[in-house]
Amino acid sequence: MFNFITKLGIDLGTANTLVFVPGRGIVLNEPSVVAVCARDHKILAVGNEAKVMIGRTPEDIIAYQPMRDGAIADYRVTEAMLRYFIAKACGRFQIFKPEVMISVPAGVTSTERRSVIEAAVKAGAKSAHVVKEPILAAIGAGIPIHEPSGYMIVDVGGGTTDVAVISLGGIVAATSVKVAGNKIDQAIADYIKKHLNLAIGDRTAEEIKIAIGSAVPVEEELSYEVRGRDFLTGLPRTAELSTNDVVDAISERLQEMLRAVKTVLQETPPELAADVIDHGIIMTGGGALLRNIDELVFRSTGVPARIAKDAALCVARGTGEALEHLDVYKRSILAKR
Repeated sequence: MFNFITKLGIDLGTANTLVFVPGRGIVLNEPSVVAVCARDHKILAVGNEAKVMIGRTPEDIIAYQPMRDGAIADYRVTEAMLRYFIAKACGRFQIFKPEVMISVPAGVTSTERRSVIEAAVKAGAKSAHVVKEPILAAIGAGIPIHEPSGYMIVDVGGGTTDVAVISLGGIVAATSVKVAGNKIDQAIADYIKKHLNLAIGDRTAEEIKIAIGSAVPVEEELSYEVRGRDFLTGLPRTAELSTNDVVDAISERLQEMLRAVKTVLQETPPELAADVIDHGIIMTGGGALLRNIDELVFRSTGVPARIAKDAALCVARGTGEALEHLDVYKRSILAKR
């Protein structure tokens, strides 16, 4: 059985990588994690298999994320990770090299953009286009980006939060801050270290955020039993954590994200600002799934916010949509090389 996949959309995220095949939808959604042998730099596992190893490996095996804050931190490992994902999406008997579209943060530099294109081509793509995440998130969220009307997108990923106002298929005002899911997890771990004297790993912090996290204080709190290592005795111990503790832990990080939203609102031309108030702020990305984050954005800006349907999949769906109608989107989305 030979495969004829000629186009692939890749949402290359700091936390997760999603691959979209036109006509088939999202075929792959795995963590952007690679396990490497420290002795001979051999790559041992990628994606789900590697994520399980985080914090559980012997000294000579390192499991880590080769993408940092939405940019390539380790070029060789990112290339290997892309090769694995492209091969897995295309299947064993792929004859042609696929044309690939990859998402990059709004604040990406030309050097970072080039490194993404090079990594994709070396990993087995015929050609690679890079497109800014807010545009793809807007397409994936079903926003008519070609209309002469302003829409505001806030894409909260693992490494970056991208904020942009889009009109007539282009970005009018945008900013990208390196505060998103990972920094929020880190803030939870730091809070537990400071207030409960417990050491926990990134994975546990993420589980806490998903299980009981909220962006604003709540009346009916949820609680979580945290298991970690006691700093004083060095022995395992459990402690109780509530939703409002998490709110307290992450509020500073969320304020940094809100400052980015306000900055873009201040730079938006008055006509488009009126459109944004009408349409509301559309939130996408895995980080938008934090409880009550839309409420926090509304309280802070006065503009209603809503979470897009399947927020975590919007960018990947946008790459696929743009690939299927490349001729329509070509002018407005393909970032300058």
